[in-house]
Amino acid sequence: MRGLIRGGARGLTATLAPCLLLALGLLSGAARAHEMSMAEMQVRETAPGEFIWQWTASEKRAANEVLTPVWPDGCRAEGLNLHCGKDGLRGAFTMEGVGKQYSAAMVKVFWVDGQTRVYTLTASQPTVQLFGSADDRRGMGEIAYAYTVLGVEHILSGIDHLMFVIGLLFLVGFRRQLFWTITAFTAAHSLTLASSALGWLALRPPPVEATIALSIVLVAGEALHKRETLARRWPAMVAFLFGLVHGLGFAGALREIGLPQEHLLVALLSFNVGVETGQLLTVGACWLLWRVAARWPRLAKLRTALLYAIGTAAAYWSWLRIAAIVA
Repeated sequence: MRGLIRGGARGLTATLAPCLLLALGLLSGAARAHEMSMAEMQVRETAPGEFIWQWTASEKRAANEVLTPVWPDGCRAEGLNLHCGKDGLRGAFTMEGVGKQYSAAMVKVFWVDGQTRVYTLTASQPTVQLFGSADDRRGMGEIAYAYTVLGVEHILSGIDHLMFVIGLLFLVGFRRQLFWTITAFTAAHSLTLASSALGWLALRPPPVEATIALSIVLVAGEALHKRETLARRWPAMVAFLFGLVHGLGFAGALREIGLPQEHLLVALLSFNVGVETGQLLTVGACWLLWRVAARWPRLAKLRTALLYAIGTAAAYWSWLRIAAIVA
């Protein structure tokens, strides 16, 4: 054990200690902090300018207790009836309270002519513009933006996913090899995310979550020493194999959010783009901190302690998630 500590303290990637603040912040979250929840609302046009609306699905508290729709100017709500007159359901629509109890609210609008529109509102995008049933291209753009934001929010709030990425940074360092390692991780989780979201691959969430936690333990342990193990020789292969499992975790979050069937591929691609954006933001933040903190070499001494903290937290999550499988 002492040899591992001395080896870790002398590692080339000790300069990655500026990620300490970021990783310590991640360690303060719960094992399931990346879970997301979705509330669903249906708005159905019964006659030109006349609508009825209702909440149709919610996972936690009743949606009407924590979410309040603010209808466009010109629309008047009377209970579950909505009167919009000759101008129809057009203008700014806001969902107050989104981002607190619920990560997002999906609003499905069914028009009297048979068309359907889907809007997704989040804390970052609590307001959308409603344009009626004719502007399908604008609706697709709104879905792409909303699911990109959801992907960014998921990866930045997904403590275990971010800790795995930071573990890779400690293992590889800011070298050319890091590009191939991150690329392999991206390719793998994109593959299983798409396969699972499209219904081609299905696994129970508990084993997936347990394996994700164990992957963090392995990477943290490998980063603590300098022996020429498989992970050190071929970090891209290790990142790819575990990336397949992390992709199933992303897919689980996406199933909780829901995918609009009318724009399924757009939503799926946008969510994946959001995940990659959040991942690159994390790597970029660590690189900037590394550059700024290079003048304080004493920070390198914190590397071993940080890796032990990451590994210990991940081991604790592993026990919890394995116990959930057995129970």
